[in-house]
Amino acid sequence: MENKYSLDSFYVGATLNHSQLNTKIEELFLSEFSYSTPENCAKQAAIHPSPGVWRWQKIDDYLDFAAKNDIVLRIHGPISPQASRWAKEDKRNISDLIINMEEFLKELCLKINNHPMVKWMDVVNETVERNGEWFREKPGNDKWENPWTQIGLNEDGIPLYIIRAFEIANQYAPNIKYVYNQHGGMEEIMWEKVLNTIIYLKNKGLKVDGIGWQAHLKDFEDLAFNKSKLDYLAALIDWTHSNGMEFHITEMDYRISEVNPTFKSLNRQAAAYSNIMKILISRKNNGVLTFNTWGMVDRPGKHTNEHRFLFDKNLKPKPALFAIKKALIDKSTSLVIFD
Repeated sequence: MENKYSLDSFYVGATLNHSQLNTKIEELFLSEFSYSTPENCAKQAAIHPSPGVWRWQKIDDYLDFAAKNDIVLRIHGPISPQASRWAKEDKRNISDLIINMEEFLKELCLKINNHPMVKWMDVVNETVERNGEWFREKPGNDKWENPWTQIGLNEDGIPLYIIRAFEIANQYAPNIKYVYNQHGGMEEIMWEKVLNTIIYLKNKGLKVDGIGWQAHLKDFEDLAFNKSKLDYLAALIDWTHSNGMEFHITEMDYRISEVNPTFKSLNRQAAAYSNIMKILISRKNNGVLTFNTWGMVDRPGKHTNEHRFLFDKNLKPKPALFAIKKALIDKSTSLVIFD
């Protein structure tokens, strides 16, 4: 996708699943983008699900795809709730978790550090809940939980796994830029904790290069059309740039709850994508920005359904794709706001 801005400072891309490589969806991606993120194949659950078990084939395939097609990558392989069932088992002790976490992240860093197409890596992901509490473990092994928090907090109340993850990244992947990725919306209590944690890490001498926001949006929420929330997003980007870091929209999608989307709902989705892009455009002269959708094509699945992406199940472009292109071409910052 031609974005009309220097690719040294503004990247627009999309996520692919490993199963989409060497398919028509890959061809569709290559016709539009030159920046991407592997969906799941670089996560701990995929690569190092338990002691002695390593599975590198899928991420190797993605790295080969990027090198062959000159695709810039952000590796989404963070220490995060996207952990294996083994890590989430209640019987795991702290020593087990530390060893598994450190082994995984060290080896991933060594693999990608000198890869010519890897520019960023998400080091941690989804560390803070929307209410400002640390994202923690839960009973069992089948829930959305963060098992790494039980490793403990340091004397300043910061989870040890976050500090250790950035220490490992700094040591073993010095050529890569490090992103602190976060979910949720524009909850100030959540972001205040994230920003304070980043300041803490930087004060310890650890490199943190960027903040990522997932931007998973829904048609029954108003974030993309609410001026105060969009203003907060803009202020968050300003804070990031003023502290010498980059800002990344890492996983954007927009869910439509209707079984069969109407003309109105598809255009509302398009306006949501466009509004987020326009916030980035309004800050394009202040620092590095990236925009990545969390998929290309609508398809069945817990995180890929509800008509959330840029192309429908028949690989036909939706209004959202044209809205993004129009925003980039026009360089407009005029938002669609609903009261």
